[in-house]
Amino acid sequence: MFESLATVFTPTDYAAIVWFLIVVVAYGWIVEHGPNHHKSLSSQMDKQREAWLRVMLTRELRIVDTSIISGLQNGTAFFASASLLAIGGCFALLGSTDEIGRVINSLPLHLETNPAKWELKIIGLLLIFAYAFFKFGWSFRLWNYAAILLGAIPMPGSDGEDKKEAALQRALAMNRVSARHFNRGLRAFFFAIGFIGWFAGPVVFIVATTWIAFILYMRQFHSESRNAAMFDD
Repeated sequence: MFESLATVFTPTDYAAIVWFLIVVVAYGWIVEHGPNHHKSLSSQMDKQREAWLRVMLTRELRIVDTSIISGLQNGTAFFASASLLAIGGCFALLGSTDEIGRVINSLPLHLETNPAKWELKIIGLLLIFAYAFFKFGWSFRLWNYAAILLGAIPMPGSDGEDKKEAALQRALAMNRVSARHFNRGLRAFFFAIGFIGWFAGPVVFIVATTWIAFILYMRQFHSESRNAAMFDD
Protein backbone atom coordinates (compact mmCIF):
# COMPACT_ATOMS: atom_id res chain seq x y z
CA MET A 1 0.00 0.00 0.00
CA PHE A 2 2.74 2.42 0.91
CA GLU A 3 5.82 3.28 -1.08
CA SER A 4 9.20 2.54 0.39
CA LEU A 5 9.87 4.82 3.35
CA ALA A 6 13.20 5.75 1.78
CA THR A 7 11.36 7.32 -1.16
CA VAL A 8 8.39 8.72 0.76
CA PHE A 9 10.25 10.74 3.39
CA THR A 10 13.16 13.12 2.96
CA PRO A 11 16.18 13.37 5.31
CA THR A 12 14.58 16.50 6.77
CA ASP A 13 11.45 14.48 7.58
CA TYR A 14 13.52 11.89 9.42
CA ALA A 15 15.35 14.65 11.29
CA ALA A 16 12.00 16.14 12.32
CA ILE A 17 10.72 12.77 13.55
CA VAL A 18 13.88 12.18 15.60
CA TRP A 19 13.69 15.70 17.03
CA PHE A 20 10.03 15.18 17.98
CA LEU A 21 10.85 11.96 19.84
CA ILE A 22 13.84 13.53 21.60
CA VAL A 23 11.82 16.56 22.72
CA VAL A 24 8.88 14.49 23.96
CA VAL A 25 11.06 12.07 25.95
CA ALA A 26 13.34 14.82 27.28
CA TYR A 27 10.44 17.00 28.39
CA GLY A 28 8.75 14.07 30.17
CA TRP A 29 12.00 13.24 31.97
CA ILE A 30 12.63 16.85 32.99
CA VAL A 31 9.15 17.25 34.46
CA GLU A 32 8.97 13.88 36.21
CA HIS A 33 12.59 13.00 37.06
CA GLY A 34 14.84 15.99 36.31
CA PRO A 35 17.00 17.67 38.96
CA ASN A 36 14.38 20.40 39.43
CA HIS A 37 11.26 18.26 39.02
CA HIS A 38 10.30 18.96 42.64
CA LYS A 39 9.82 22.62 41.64
CA SER A 40 7.40 21.88 38.81
CA LEU A 41 3.70 22.68 38.90
CA SER A 42 2.86 18.96 38.89
CA SER A 43 5.15 18.34 41.86
CA GLN A 44 3.68 21.25 43.79
CA MET A 45 0.19 19.92 43.17
CA ASP A 46 1.30 16.53 44.50
CA LYS A 47 2.20 18.28 47.74
CA GLN A 48 -1.14 20.08 47.76
CA ARG A 49 -2.89 16.73 47.35
CA GLU A 50 -1.37 15.59 50.63
CA ALA A 51 -2.38 18.88 52.27
CA TRP A 52 -5.95 18.34 51.03
CA LEU A 53 -6.16 14.80 52.39
CA ARG A 54 -4.77 15.85 55.77
CA VAL A 55 -7.42 18.55 56.04
CA MET A 56 -9.99 15.92 55.05
CA LEU A 57 -8.95 13.84 58.08
CA THR A 58 -10.47 16.47 60.34
CA ARG A 59 -13.83 16.53 58.55
CA GLU A 60 -16.69 14.31 59.62
CA LEU A 61 -18.65 15.11 56.46
CA ARG A 62 -16.58 14.50 53.34
CA ILE A 63 -18.99 15.73 50.71
CA VAL A 64 -16.46 18.31 49.51
CA ASP A 65 -13.79 15.63 49.08
CA THR A 66 -16.02 13.27 47.12
CA SER A 67 -17.03 16.21 44.91
CA ILE A 68 -13.36 16.89 44.17
CA ILE A 69 -12.81 13.27 43.13
CA SER A 70 -15.95 13.38 41.01
CA GLY A 71 -14.73 16.51 39.26
CA LEU A 72 -11.38 14.88 38.52
CA GLN A 73 -13.15 11.83 37.11
CA ASN A 74 -15.40 13.94 34.89
CA GLY A 75 -12.43 15.88 33.49
CA THR A 76 -10.61 12.65 32.72
CA ALA A 77 -13.70 11.14 31.08
CA PHE A 78 -14.03 14.23 28.87
CA PHE A 79 -10.50 13.90 27.52
CA ALA A 80 -10.89 10.13 27.06
CA SER A 81 -13.97 10.82 24.94
CA ALA A 82 -12.11 13.52 23.03
CA SER A 83 -9.33 11.02 22.32
CA LEU A 84 -11.82 8.57 20.81
CA LEU A 85 -13.28 11.33 18.63
CA ALA A 86 -9.78 12.27 17.47
CA ILE A 87 -9.03 8.62 16.65
CA GLY A 88 -12.26 8.41 14.66
CA GLY A 89 -11.31 11.60 12.83
CA CYS A 90 -7.93 10.11 11.90
CA PHE A 91 -9.60 7.01 10.46
CA ALA A 92 -11.92 9.26 8.46
CA LEU A 93 -8.92 11.15 7.10
CA LEU A 94 -7.24 7.88 6.10
CA GLY A 95 -10.14 7.18 3.78
CA SER A 96 -10.13 10.66 2.29
CA THR A 97 -6.51 11.32 1.32
CA ASP A 98 -7.37 11.77 -2.36
CA GLU A 99 -10.05 14.34 -1.56
CA ILE A 100 -7.68 16.12 0.83
CA GLY A 101 -5.07 16.29 -1.92
CA ARG A 102 -7.53 17.87 -4.33
CA VAL A 103 -8.57 20.45 -1.73
CA ILE A 104 -4.95 21.36 -0.95
CA ASN A 105 -4.10 21.68 -4.64
CA SER A 106 -6.96 24.14 -5.03
CA LEU A 107 -5.51 26.39 -2.29
CA PRO A 108 -2.65 28.87 -2.71
CA LEU A 109 -0.46 26.78 -0.42
CA HIS A 110 2.70 24.85 -1.19
CA LEU A 111 1.99 21.71 0.82
CA GLU A 112 3.01 18.12 0.21
CA THR A 113 0.14 16.14 -1.32
CA ASN A 114 1.78 12.71 -1.65
CA PRO A 115 -1.02 10.31 -0.54
CA ALA A 116 1.40 7.76 0.96
CA LYS A 117 3.15 10.43 3.02
CA TRP A 118 -0.16 11.88 4.23
CA GLU A 119 -1.43 8.46 5.26
CA LEU A 120 1.72 7.73 7.25
CA LYS A 121 1.48 11.09 8.99
CA ILE A 122 -2.16 10.47 9.84
CA ILE A 123 -1.26 7.05 11.26
CA GLY A 124 1.38 8.74 13.42
CA LEU A 125 -1.20 11.21 14.69
CA LEU A 126 -3.62 8.35 15.31
CA LEU A 127 -1.02 6.55 17.44
CA ILE A 128 -0.52 9.66 19.57
CA PHE A 129 -4.25 9.92 20.26
CA ALA A 130 -4.44 6.18 20.95
CA TYR A 131 -1.68 6.59 23.56
CA ALA A 132 -3.60 9.51 25.07
CA PHE A 133 -6.80 7.45 25.23
CA PHE A 134 -5.09 4.62 27.11
CA LYS A 135 -3.61 7.12 29.56
CA PHE A 136 -6.93 8.87 30.15
CA GLY A 137 -8.82 5.57 30.32
CA TRP A 138 -6.43 4.16 32.91
CA SER A 139 -6.46 7.43 34.84
CA PHE A 140 -10.27 7.34 34.97
CA ARG A 141 -10.18 3.85 36.44
CA LEU A 142 -7.54 4.89 38.97
CA TRP A 143 -9.73 7.81 40.09
CA ASN A 144 -12.39 5.22 40.91
CA TYR A 145 -9.84 3.38 43.03
CA ALA A 146 -8.78 6.67 44.62
CA ALA A 147 -12.40 7.33 45.59
CA ILE A 148 -12.61 3.92 47.25
CA LEU A 149 -9.37 4.45 49.15
CA LEU A 150 -10.63 7.88 50.17
CA GLY A 151 -13.72 6.28 51.64
CA ALA A 152 -11.55 3.76 53.50
CA ILE A 153 -9.84 6.46 55.56
CA PRO A 154 -11.19 6.22 59.14
CA MET A 155 -13.44 9.02 60.34
CA PRO A 156 -12.31 11.30 63.18
CA GLY A 157 -12.72 9.59 66.54
CA SER A 158 -13.38 6.16 65.02
CA ASP A 159 -11.87 2.90 66.21
CA GLY A 160 -9.41 2.85 63.29
CA GLU A 161 -7.54 5.94 64.45
CA ASP A 162 -4.24 4.04 64.58
CA LYS A 163 -4.62 3.03 60.91
CA LYS A 164 -5.46 6.50 59.69
CA GLU A 165 -1.97 7.48 58.48
CA ALA A 166 -1.48 4.27 56.51
CA ALA A 167 -4.91 4.69 54.88
CA LEU A 168 -4.10 8.29 54.02
CA GLN A 169 -0.81 7.29 52.37
CA ARG A 170 -2.57 4.67 50.25
CA ALA A 171 -5.18 7.17 49.09
CA LEU A 172 -2.49 9.77 48.44
CA ALA A 173 -0.36 7.36 46.39
CA MET A 174 -3.34 6.36 44.24
CA ASN A 175 -4.29 10.00 43.81
CA ARG A 176 -0.82 10.89 42.57
CA VAL A 177 -0.61 7.95 40.18
CA SER A 178 -3.99 8.87 38.71
CA ALA A 179 -2.86 12.43 38.19
CA ARG A 180 0.42 11.30 36.60
CA HIS A 181 -1.37 9.24 33.95
CA PHE A 182 -3.78 12.10 33.30
CA ASN A 183 -0.88 14.52 32.85
CA ARG A 184 0.82 12.17 30.38
CA GLY A 185 -2.35 11.90 28.34
CA LEU A 186 -2.76 15.67 28.32
CA ARG A 187 0.89 16.05 27.32
CA ALA A 188 0.23 13.79 24.33
CA PHE A 189 -2.63 16.08 23.29
CA PHE A 190 -0.37 19.13 23.40
CA PHE A 191 2.42 17.51 21.43
CA ALA A 192 -0.13 16.24 18.90
CA ILE A 193 -0.56 19.90 17.93
CA GLY A 194 3.15 20.04 17.14
CA PHE A 195 2.84 16.81 15.17
CA ILE A 196 0.10 18.39 13.05
CA GLY A 197 2.71 20.91 11.95
CA TRP A 198 4.34 18.07 10.00
CA PHE A 199 1.51 18.28 7.48
CA ALA A 200 2.85 21.73 6.60
CA GLY A 201 6.40 20.41 6.29
CA PRO A 202 9.25 19.08 8.45
CA VAL A 203 10.58 22.56 9.30
CA VAL A 204 7.17 23.62 10.62
CA PHE A 205 7.05 20.32 12.50
CA ILE A 206 10.36 21.04 14.24
CA VAL A 207 9.45 24.63 15.06
CA ALA A 208 5.99 23.74 16.36
CA THR A 209 7.31 20.89 18.53
CA THR A 210 10.03 23.08 20.01
CA TRP A 211 7.63 25.94 20.67
CA ILE A 212 5.08 23.71 22.40
CA ALA A 213 7.78 22.13 24.57
CA PHE A 214 8.98 25.62 25.55
CA ILE A 215 5.45 26.76 26.43
CA LEU A 216 4.82 23.62 28.51
CA TYR A 217 8.15 24.03 30.28
CA MET A 218 7.36 27.64 31.16
CA ARG A 219 3.96 26.65 32.49
CA GLN A 220 5.51 23.94 34.66
CA PHE A 221 8.37 25.99 36.11
CA HIS A 222 7.82 29.72 35.51
CA SER A 223 4.10 30.45 35.43
CA GLU A 224 1.57 32.21 37.65
CA SER A 225 -0.26 28.93 38.14
CA ARG A 226 2.93 27.28 39.40
CA ASN A 227 3.56 30.20 41.79
CA ALA A 228 -0.03 29.98 43.03
CA ALA A 229 0.39 26.26 43.80
CA MET A 230 3.83 26.72 45.40
CA PHE A 231 3.89 24.74 48.63
CA ASP A 232 5.18 26.51 51.72
CA ASP A 233 7.62 24.00 53.26
